[in-house]
Amino acid sequence: MEQSAWVYILLTAVTVTLGLWVDNREYVSGYIRGGRRCLTRWDAGGGIGICDRQRARNRVAAAAVYCLMTAVSACRIAVGNDYWVYRDNFKLIAQKRHVASEFGFNYIVEWLQKLFGYDNYLPVFAFFSIVTVWFFVKALHDQGQYFAFSLYLLMTGGYYFNSLNSVRYYLALAMALFSMKYVLRGEYGKFILIILAGAMFHKSVLLVIPTYLAARILAAAPLKRRHYIAGLFLLVCLVFGQELCREIIFFFYPFYRDSAFDTGQISYANILKCGCVAALGLICCRQSLREDLANRFYFFLNLFGLVIYCCGSFIPEVSRVGYYMIISQVFLLPGLLAQIPGKGLRRLCYVGVILAFAGYFFLLLKGMYAMDVRLLPYRNWIFN
Repeated sequence: MEQSAWVYILLTAVTVTLGLWVDNREYVSGYIRGGRRCLTRWDAGGGIGICDRQRARNRVAAAAVYCLMTAVSACRIAVGNDYWVYRDNFKLIAQKRHVASEFGFNYIVEWLQKLFGYDNYLPVFAFFSIVTVWFFVKALHDQGQYFAFSLYLLMTGGYYFNSLNSVRYYLALAMALFSMKYVLRGEYGKFILIILAGAMFHKSVLLVIPTYLAARILAAAPLKRRHYIAGLFLLVCLVFGQELCREIIFFFYPFYRDSAFDTGQISYANILKCGCVAALGLICCRQSLREDLANRFYFFLNLFGLVIYCCGSFIPEVSRVGYYMIISQVFLLPGLLAQIPGKGLRRLCYVGVILAFAGYFFLLLKGMYAMDVRLLPYRNWIFN
């Protein structure tokens, strides 16, 4: 790896260190339940108190994390294999020519170019970086009981760094992550509105509506025979109904047929990740999965992701489909590990997860030089 890879390594180390200052465990349950926001302290009489020291520290540390992540993303130039493709599309949009991207994305790009000037693409990339990172950090702040650990998983799992590529998709993914709290609250109207807004940038996010709702239903009720029958039916459809599924996909994305994305490749790394997380939950954390609604919800999403990666290789860009589900691991793993009985076993599992994701991050960095990724070398318009 050459020198610029240290930008990503140091960013991860510094942001996770700052994340250690965030201690919002006692507030997350309130965020997920909804109701009064946790930015103010409510006394027994119902009055509004001032923001306490820990909450102020949380907000300052989270803001610092957000600024650092946004700076690296927003200031990039020529980073990502589709960077110049997006730049060409920006010009076509300004010329009011046909571009395959969704209307919300096209409208904002057109408006930004009217504001900053034709082919002034740096502010356009910066705008989407600012919004995408906000949804990521806000989701971790509101739902991550162990903010630093969730941030570590987000960074080393590649979700943030891959957002420097595929701008539209990762904005939709960040919005899907942010929307999970509304599913847990049962505020389905807000959830659907956020996903519909995300579909204005990448319509694949619409699949999370039935997926997240199904996971919420399964998490809230004891499993019965009908649930197993429904799951078996869906599994049979994935195995034996592949041609029908492909035709449905190509109806929405006709340009994926026989393209470079339609390779039938199996993601063994994601299968291994999902399988290990599922095994951890079933072997070490059954009590947590029985009693904690949020952990059950995230666990079922991870299980859905495992099925997709094992049986859905016929889906073009199957990793993008699976990411909508397995990104829940950034909340699930810290929640499960904290509930493992026995200090020795708990420490061993913590070390194992940290090392596993560190190894995955190292392999991710090595792969960033590939021509179909090109996230390294990192360049920005300030120094380059």
